[in-house]
Amino acid sequence: MSEKQFSISLRLVENYLFNIDFGEFGNLLADEPEPIGAGEGPNPAAMLAASVANCLCASLLFAVRKYKEDPGEINAKITGTMGRIDGLLRITHFSVDINLGVASDTLQNIDKVLTQFENFCTVTQSVRRGIAVDVNVSDSEGKSLLSQRDSV
Repeated sequence: MSEKQFSISLRLVENYLFNIDFGEFGNLLADEPEPIGAGEGPNPAAMLAASVANCLCASLLFAVRKYKEDPGEINAKITGTMGRIDGLLRITHFSVDINLGVASDTLQNIDKVLTQFENFCTVTQSVRRGIAVDVNVSDSEGKSLLSQRDSV
């Protein structure tokens, strides 16, 4: 297996506010919520949640397009749960709801897509080693296509 590396630089601005430099993609400010930080940017837990949801949506898009089909506008919402493990605050669970922009009956290969797209998601498959990630997929008519409950 060939390994790929990537780098991101961080610099403390003040208190718990960090400037995160994504190189050619620009900078982002990240901060812890009050009372620790000032909440001047997303916190690391929110960025991890965004990464999981983004990767799942991109993987779903990839899987649909593999069959030369169009999923329409894909959108998602992710909810994270935090709890204490051994007295320390940890992310314990993510629940991701993904919505396709078209009715499922317009996608001839939707059953194949739903069985394989999560395996394409590098972030979710990595995160699942320590955090449960539930994934729900619905079509534009609100029809539930996938409801997967995960446990760690």
